[in-house]
Amino acid sequence: MQSEPIDKGRRQGFLSRFLRNRSGSTAVEFSLLSIPFAMLVFAILESCISFAGQQVLANATDDVARQIRTGQLKPADLTKESLEAMICDRLDIIVTAGCPGLEVDLREFATFAEAAAVRIKLTPERELDTSDFAVDPGLSMSKNMLRVFYEWPVITDFMARMLSNLKGGKTLHFATVTWQNEPFDD
Repeated sequence: MQSEPIDKGRRQGFLSRFLRNRSGSTAVEFSLLSIPFAMLVFAILESCISFAGQQVLANATDDVARQIRTGQLKPADLTKESLEAMICDRLDIIVTAGCPGLEVDLREFATFAEAAAVRIKLTPERELDTSDFAVDPGLSMSKNMLRVFYEWPVITDFMARMLSNLKGGKTLHFATVTWQNEPFDD
C-alpha cells in the first residue's frame, strides 16, 4: 500500500521536471523521434491488417473451391452473383459491406497446363482487366480454376505510394485454387 503514493510522487516529479525544463532539447528530441516511430507503427499495422485480409481471402477461396470440387455446389446452380455472395459472406469480417472491388473467375480447363498459363492482367490505367472473366465450372472429373480478386484499400496515406499497385491507392489481393472435380452426380 505504501508503494502507491511513492510511485505517484515519482510520476509527478518527472512531469514537473519536464515542464520546468526550459532548454527545449527534451521536446525537440521527443518530436524528432516520435514522427519516425509513429510512421513505423502505422506501417506495421497497415501491413498486418493487409496480410490478415489476404489470408481471409485465401481461406474463403479454398472453402468455396472445396464445395465445388466435392459437388456440394452444383455447376448448374453457380452464377457470378451467387459465387461472389458466397465469398463475400466469408470476407465480411474484414472488408466493407457488400465487398466492393470483389471479382471472381471460375473456369473449366482441358489440362492443368492451360490453367497455369492464365495470367493476371492490368489495364494501362492500373485497373484489373476482367474482360475474360467468367463463371463456367466443369462437371464431374473436370479440371477447374477459381480465381478471386479483391481491391484492398491502403488506408495510411504515406503507405499508399509504396503498397498500392492499382489506381486509387489500392492493392490487389488475390487467391487461386486449381483442382480436378471428384466424381459426383451432375
